[in-house]
Amino acid sequence: MNLYEDIVSGKEKLSLVGLGYVGMPIAVAFARKVKVIGFDLNEKKIDLYKNGVDPTNEVGNDVIKETKVAFTADPKRLREAKFHIVAVPTPVNSDHTPDLTPVEGASRILGQNLTKGSVVVFESTVYPGVTEDICVPILEKESGLKCGVDFKIGYSPERINPGDKVHRLETIVKIVSGMDEETLDTVAKVYELVVEAGVYRAQSIKVAEAAKVIENSQRDINIAFMNELSIIFNKMGIDTKSVLEAAGTKWNFLKFYPGLVGGHCIGVDPYYLTYKAEELGYHSQIILSGRRINDDMGKYVAESLVKNLIKADIHVKGAKVAILGFTFKENCPDTRNTKVIDIYRELEEYKITPMVVEPAADAKEAKQLYGITFETMDAIKDMDAIIIAVAHKEFTFLKEKDFAGFFKAGQKKVLLDIKGLRDRKEMEDKGYLYWRL
Repeated sequence: MNLYEDIVSGKEKLSLVGLGYVGMPIAVAFARKVKVIGFDLNEKKIDLYKNGVDPTNEVGNDVIKETKVAFTADPKRLREAKFHIVAVPTPVNSDHTPDLTPVEGASRILGQNLTKGSVVVFESTVYPGVTEDICVPILEKESGLKCGVDFKIGYSPERINPGDKVHRLETIVKIVSGMDEETLDTVAKVYELVVEAGVYRAQSIKVAEAAKVIENSQRDINIAFMNELSIIFNKMGIDTKSVLEAAGTKWNFLKFYPGLVGGHCIGVDPYYLTYKAEELGYHSQIILSGRRINDDMGKYVAESLVKNLIKADIHVKGAKVAILGFTFKENCPDTRNTKVIDIYRELEEYKITPMVVEPAADAKEAKQLYGITFETMDAIKDMDAIIIAVAHKEFTFLKEKDFAGFFKAGQKKVLLDIKGLRDRKEMEDKGYLYWRL
């Protein structure tokens, strides 16, 4: 019997290394079909999973309670598995260079517990060459085994969209690759167990790595173009959303929108590609230009708030401002790499300390990462300005009269609606000084 058949029959197990927003849903999906070991170094997270709690909100507590995933923080249990999927984050350093510490650490732990006949598949987003040139040597060193002889490797980039209940692991075509045809066939068949949309067999591991890193780079550039348009149209006194709605009536117009670009993918992946390009002597022009625009949008929003406070004859220093939402995207609890913090920090430069209302995020995590304490909706009173930063469902339910109750009486109500949730005409007719990207 081959490895695929051994996994399907229950003779061999599959492991997930890294149980965050990407790894945990993958582990749960596979556990419906085969035996799965879910490993993460974070013991607190493992305890939550074991107690039926889903801190990511990706699959929900009920699913976690019922899953057959063997959750563990003991790396030695990885020795029980023969097919390993590594799904750890790949962030960037403060200077925007790739931080490969998580994927290197995962490779060391897995290497120390790797057995002959195993297949290791990396899902972490990296620049072309990381899997073969960085991860494989670590696996070989730690295990004492030889890649291509004692174990095989593959790469299948994650495409999970945190917080998205439509585009899931099962419904997105999965790119798969392997170091040789036999490995590719095994990796493809294993993923076909759970990916209903099917798999795409990439020509090589480097091709698969490159495909993933350009997916988010393309999106980043398109959003940067929309952000630049927003800056231009705001100077012209034209509503950007109205322009995009008009342009969107053409069949081939790409429907992107301006906004804050945070999270672990779009705001990070382009730097992996440009880093490798610079190593090879090419300095990116379009990709890095888009990154600069998107990285500056938090500052732009804060400056726009200050200008609108002045326009409303409200003192800037000490102004009472509430920010609605702090996560990097709507209906997702993850605050890591959120760009809302850029707005917050920039306002602090103007001697404004905003209150933040965030219903979806982990308050402890935000306190630890940013030193910010979240407030409840009830605390929003006598405000000079409101910033709707994230389109959480809790905020989409708010009516105009709800917003009216947030502001000080007898002065202009300054409302910045980054996501364009409100109707501009309605708010302006009610006397708001309304601004959006």
